Amino acid sequence: MFVTEDIRYIGVNDHDVDLFEGQYTVENGMSYNSYVILDEKVAVMDTVDAHFGVEWLQNLETELNGRRPDYLVVQHMEPDHSANIAVFMETYPEAQIVSSAKAFVMMQQFFGTDFPERKVVVGEGSTLKLGRHTLTFVTAPMVHWPEVIVTYDSTDKVLFSADGFGKFGALDVEEDWADEARRYYFNIVGKYGAQVQALLKKAAGLDIAMICPLHGPVLKENLGYYIGLYDTWSKYEPETEGVVVAYASIHGNTAAAARRMAEILSEKGAAEVMLIDLCRDDMALAVESAFRYSKMIVAASSYDAGVFPPMFDFLHHLQIKNFQKRRVGIIENGSWAPTAGRMMSCMLSEMKNMEIMEHMVTIKSSMKKADLLQMEELAEELLATE
Repeated sequence: MFVTEDIRYIGVNDHDVDLFEGQYTVENGMSYNSYVILDEKVAVMDTVDAHFGVEWLQNLETELNGRRPDYLVVQHMEPDHSANIAVFMETYPEAQIVSSAKAFVMMQQFFGTDFPERKVVVGEGSTLKLGRHTLTFVTAPMVHWPEVIVTYDSTDKVLFSADGFGKFGALDVEEDWADEARRYYFNIVGKYGAQVQALLKKAAGLDIAMICPLHGPVLKENLGYYIGLYDTWSKYEPETEGVVVAYASIHGNTAAAARRMAEILSEKGAAEVMLIDLCRDDMALAVESAFRYSKMIVAASSYDAGVFPPMFDFLHHLQIKNFQKRRVGIIENGSWAPTAGRMMSCMLSEMKNMEIMEHMVTIKSSMKKADLLQMEELAEELLATE
């Protein structure tokens, strides 16, 4: 498949995977992207997941049309991109492998060799001339592994962005880019906002006409939209004005309170309200939604002198993904000695720049008229303009 006249797509779609990285549901599969640049010298950009080595090599052979590759450029060592390195090096014994110093350390760990006679170590600003095309390498540590590099082709103005600008979903499925790119970003890259910001600053100095990620479609138009979203996401700024109401309910009483809280928020003028059932809904969607919206309500039952585990799990996910800069209200429920509110407040307080509302709602077993008044006060506090 043509990306440009000299750059061809040789990646694969995976519709067999049910959980990407063992935890993320991907109803529409995944793509593992790889590219080949055909010039005086031939460079292959990354490999694919281990299950698709044969298909990938066939795709490569088709585009090579009898030629032999000179280089394999490895931008990222995660196995869904690096699994076929050894197979490639065996298939093309004359080829050299180009990557960062840290990547070669990982190759030794994964494959028992770092291909010492054939390796080309590159760093910030290193170049590789293929003929008409010159590749410039840009280091991108912790976006989202430490060895990552991205690659800029100044001839076709293409940025090979590694996992940056990737998304869940195979390429043969039509779906909105932002929804699955956002879920992918916050759950996989989200912790490393500062590092993404550093990479965006480097990219700002490049004349980019096209972005070729390792997952998801090639981005060719309206690049400012995609880059703008990445800028917002990596600054931990809300993308959408509104409230996500995330709840964890044992017998349904806390769920009823959460649903009523959502109605109250809408009645009092919240721009958008999204309900998330932490016991049933996709955790990755819950995490994404918390980052997307400007405000949040957490509602949970007390459990074992703490908080109901689905809520604990949710807040733990937010902690490790560097959740910050949000206004949050708390609703707790308990039939005796309610403890959920204290636990949720403690976990939220450990996150950066969080504003926890003073009006914590405590429900004893089931929602009552007095609780509704407290919920209205909480909604007013949460929605108040600063």
